[in-house]
Amino acid sequence: MKRYDAAVIGLGAMGSAAAAHLAARGARVIGLDRFAVLHEFGASAGRSRIIRKAYFEDLAYVPLLERAYELWYRLEKQTGRTLLKLCGVLVVGGGETDAARGVLLASERHGIDVRIMDAPELRAAYPQIRPLDDEIGIFEAEAGIVFPEEAIAAHLDAARANGATLEGNARVTGWQPRGSTLAIDIDGTPEYEVNRVVVCAGPWTPAAFARLRLPITVQRNVQYWFTPESSAFTPDRFPAFFLDRLGLPAPLYGFPDLGDGVKTALHGYGLETIADDLNRDVEPWEVGHMREVVDEWMPAAAGELRSVKACMYALTPDHHFALGVDPHDDRVVFGAGFSGHGFKFAPVIGELLAQLALDGETVLDIDFLSPARFVEGLP
Repeated sequence: MKRYDAAVIGLGAMGSAAAAHLAARGARVIGLDRFAVLHEFGASAGRSRIIRKAYFEDLAYVPLLERAYELWYRLEKQTGRTLLKLCGVLVVGGGETDAARGVLLASERHGIDVRIMDAPELRAAYPQIRPLDDEIGIFEAEAGIVFPEEAIAAHLDAARANGATLEGNARVTGWQPRGSTLAIDIDGTPEYEVNRVVVCAGPWTPAAFARLRLPITVQRNVQYWFTPESSAFTPDRFPAFFLDRLGLPAPLYGFPDLGDGVKTALHGYGLETIADDLNRDVEPWEVGHMREVVDEWMPAAAGELRSVKACMYALTPDHHFALGVDPHDDRVVFGAGFSGHGFKFAPVIGELLAQLALDGETVLDIDFLSPARFVEGLP
């Protein structure tokens, strides 16, 4: 068997980052993915993800975001890749919606610079949209877009530059104690001997880590790209956005036209599925429904359909991340439940997983992400 210090299982957003951080700290790393490296089958593909600091989901995420920004900038410098475009993010909702309330609280508590606009101010600033009279908009300038495919490639570049070995089409079917080490099975055959295992299996977590009984559900979500009917949706004129409006089936989010159309999707809207059974075909009625939703918010955005992509959210019951140590074996650490709002955190999650694996503790406070809230027996 080939011998390494650490194995990373799954090389998507979090796994690629974990491999990069482990390798940067001098660990001999083997990264393994069931598909080809840089595949499009998981939860990380889709050309764009929102990044923002005024975090309505939970104020405890803000210190992680501040570190994530530092690490994204550092990764850009290290690899020469463009990973961020800070065109701003506009969050719109009624003053009592969760998103609006949460953004205002986060900006006040952490001193994040935002511009608050009422409906008339919104219409003046962004004539492309149709806010309701009781809605407010909160614009965060130091926010915008992360390019996921480029970001994963950058982390993989960084991992390789520090000596990591990355293997695609390597389906991990388990791991077993082998004295002081762990043996990693590929298609049922032990092939690697390692000191530590880091599991970042995304939507495949329930199958890859069944013994933990982590309550991860997988949800099908569809992303859409439309050719806008005007040039008013370029990133110099229109930001990324998140609309939390009563009456919508789910919050609507999207991105300006980066050359491949205006991207839109409904956040957390889709049927439960299993990763290997995901229906990747998108029906005409789904496109029609999205077009209706978009037309009410920004009438000229949903012109000709350019492309669609069915993806997956891997979700914990409370939709917050789970980061921790396997209670059965402290040589195994894992991260799960990131889909829906996790990609922006990738570099800091990779750093935290490397710290858990090598040090047994983290520099930043992640108690609020402890899997113990779901799994009995976890620390």
